[in-house]
Amino acid sequence: MARKNLLAGLVDAADIPQADVTPPYTMRGASKSMVRSLDELSRQAEKFLEGEAVVELDPETIEGSFVLDRLADDEEQFEELKAAIAERGQDTPILVRPHPSTSGQYQIVFGHRRARVARELGRKVKAVVKALDDRTHVIAQGQENSARANLSFIERANFAARLEALGYDRSVISSALAADKTSVSKMLSVTERVSPAVIESIGPAPSTGRDRWLELSLLVGKVANAEKVQDVIGEPAFGSLSSDERFNTLFSALSTSAKPVKKTALTVKEAWQPADKAVSAQYSKSGKAFTLSMKSKNAGRFGQYLADNLDRLYAEFLAANDRKED
Repeated sequence: MARKNLLAGLVDAADIPQADVTPPYTMRGASKSMVRSLDELSRQAEKFLEGEAVVELDPETIEGSFVLDRLADDEEQFEELKAAIAERGQDTPILVRPHPSTSGQYQIVFGHRRARVARELGRKVKAVVKALDDRTHVIAQGQENSARANLSFIERANFAARLEALGYDRSVISSALAADKTSVSKMLSVTERVSPAVIESIGPAPSTGRDRWLELSLLVGKVANAEKVQDVIGEPAFGSLSSDERFNTLFSALSTSAKPVKKTALTVKEAWQPADKAVSAQYSKSGKAFTLSMKSKNAGRFGQYLADNLDRLYAEFLAANDRKED
């Protein structure tokens, strides 16, 4: 959890104002402490643009980052971004680096949607060009996305998995995602159990957080569920659902086919105290279990008395039950 969450809308906040940066999925417990403040991350991302000259580049000379961080764009929100830039122009530059292997070309570090808008509008894109190595590139890319809190949990997990596949260690991945190593481990455990094809079929699921993905990954990871997973995502109607609905459909199907959770007996807790209040007893009953504890002035002596007389008390109990049955 998470992220979401571990970790709000899919609008490019650099160009469209955001009133709410709360992650769309629930962040619980450790999830909240794992993420640095958005203000701090925003400042770190902005440092890559500070003091640098802004130039205008032909979008055709720019290609995307070598590591993807999104499963899909929200087309409605992209159109809102496009309309905003068409009306008032591009407020904030994107960050690119000289292409590592092609002269005269550039590679996007962050600002993919602003570059796409410029391409569709037939305009040049405002950009800061900065020479960055691969490690700094992915950290800047991840931190900028985390600062805007606009990636869903599974997109962050996918980003982590791609970085690991490229050979980056956990410290780099943690820096890029603004998450501690425990959080990163949980992200990677999901992508290890849920195949890229299944994740791609579900999509970003923006309202689904860490805990639900962890639960789904355990269900998907069962060999017995492999055929069921393919049956569900192979249904023609599956693709017509929203991303969160696709997640819930698969989750429900696997939960239904899974073994039922063993029910535990209801625990009943009660207390007893005599008139002199020299003993205070608490006892609980749960199925075949019974627990008794005592305290106060006479607790030790009364407890010992009960222990010394257990044989007699049990014989009286059996006799009383025999009389009831008669």
